[in-house]
Amino acid sequence: MKYALGFSLLTLTLAGCANAPSAERVAGLNDDARKTAGGLIQTLGGELKTAMTEGGPVGAIGVCKVKAPEIAAAAMQKTGMKIKRVSPKNRNPKGVPDEWETQALAALEKRLAAGEKPETLDMHAVVPGANGSEFRYAKALVTQPLCLNCHGDPDKMPPDVKAKLAAEYPNDKAVGYSAGMIRGLLSIRNPL
Repeated sequence: MKYALGFSLLTLTLAGCANAPSAERVAGLNDDARKTAGGLIQTLGGELKTAMTEGGPVGAIGVCKVKAPEIAAAAMQKTGMKIKRVSPKNRNPKGVPDEWETQALAALEKRLAAGEKPETLDMHAVVPGANGSEFRYAKALVTQPLCLNCHGDPDKMPPDVKAKLAAEYPNDKAVGYSAGMIRGLLSIRNPL
């Protein structure tokens, strides 16, 4: 929390205090983003567990490809926030992090390495946007054991999983993770 607050205050100062939202508004936006992110992660996790039970790892690939964007789209429609999953080792070509997301990812990885609990790894800031200031939020997506079926060591993946990933994501880079590593971010933005 203190990292996010310090980062937010620095960003507010750099963006110009005249257009800065109140601390209460930023805190409210952060609470809303945190709740939205938690709901998305919980819903997606439930969908993945169901798919794993019904069709194994091959069946779960469709959840990440089809269901996850649908879940995010429903949350965007409900909240007005822009939501996406990003990673420097992206599976989806649209999941490349921008500059702020890259910096957020580095900051969250540093906090994880310092011993912070994975479930607390998030941050927010108010930054200059194309049409004025915008609120940004990042929640670390920490690799769970379940995730290793499709994001772990490719040499240990079953052939049917490797074939499905190759067919669905020919330029896939989202492998080679181990449990506990940050795989990417759930990124939320809200124009102010």
